[in-house]
Amino acid sequence: HPQLLAPARRFWAGVQQGPPDAILGLNDLFKADPNPKKVSLGVGAYRDNDGKPWVLSSVREAESRLLAQNCDHEYLPITGLGGFVDAATKLAFGEECEPLNSGRIAATQVLSGTGGLRVAANFMEKFMPKGVTIKIPNPTWANHKNCFQDAGLSWEMYRYYDPSTKGLDYDGMIEDITDHTPDQSIVLLHSCAHNPTGVDPTPTQWQGISDLSLIHI
Repeated sequence: HPQLLAPARRFWAGVQQGPPDAILGLNDLFKADPNPKKVSLGVGAYRDNDGKPWVLSSVREAESRLLAQNCDHEYLPITGLGGFVDAATKLAFGEECEPLNSGRIAATQVLSGTGGLRVAANFMEKFMPKGVTIKIPNPTWANHKNCFQDAGLSWEMYRYYDPSTKGLDYDGMIEDITDHTPDQSIVLLHSCAHNPTGVDPTPTQWQGISDLSLIHI
């Protein structure tokens, strides 16, 4: 009934449309571009020669194995599928990781990288000291700022990408996350395929980041 709907419309009248995503919005521009030679470089996904998504054979095999198990779609525990979480943590930290094997690493299954960051942000806002700041690389994926800011955390940027070399500003990064970072701070590191630059530390640099973090953070 129109008279019943009017108050509800007024209730939502103050909600403003969010700005378009700078990266994902490129998909719409790409689709609207009539150039037959166009190439989409906006979203990091495998494509075939026709520009269609390319599903890796390993992913198809994993799908087949899951279907063959005839899963019952029962609700998972709050922390996710135990076997998946265990396998993922072993893949990330290595089977010989002492903190992992001694039960000192906690993990939970989440929805995507951005979803995981938001869960982590809420967790840290609740249990870390009030006013804690998270350091994020400059640049980083734009949504990372929103994840932490909307959870009530302050964020600052540390040096990461050096435009003059199109590589990692390793010395600047180390200085910012050690000398310029107080105790009990949080530092966000992209473990691989840094978004949006694609620039990653070398294994030697990762070791240096790890060693200095244990001392200073």
